[in-house]
Amino acid sequence: MKAICRVVEKFGPLVARILLAQIFVISGIAKLTHFDNTAAHMASVGLPLAKVLLVLTIAVEVGGGMALLLGWCARWAAGALFVFTFLAAMVFHQFWNANPATVTAQMVNFMKNLSIMGGMLYVMAYGAGPFSFGREQ
Repeated sequence: MKAICRVVEKFGPLVARILLAQIFVISGIAKLTHFDNTAAHMASVGLPLAKVLLVLTIAVEVGGGMALLLGWCARWAAGALFVFTFLAAMVFHQFWNANPATVTAQMVNFMKNLSIMGGMLYVMAYGAGPFSFGREQ
């Protein structure tokens, strides 16, 4: 077991950053390639200046995701992604207001966001770990 833990200590933070970052990078690129549809969806939930917010969203998702992935300014990137994920959960996954047909799906997405936020708090607390650019001690 100690050998496994040593391997996880060495490579776990890198794998964790990859797993945490991929959802943001992929989602940000998808928003970019479906810009008008995504802006329309954002406007439909009542967000003002949807296209401006969408540009900011793409920047946070792709930029923050890549910074986290590379371990460059990882604590700051994780902090930004924590706030972004919280706001996304509160705006887009309001299971308490959802119609009965979508309550479970919205609650699962809300809880997924809480889990991601937990991962971001971990990076904020302990840094990027080994195999990172700008590694924080």
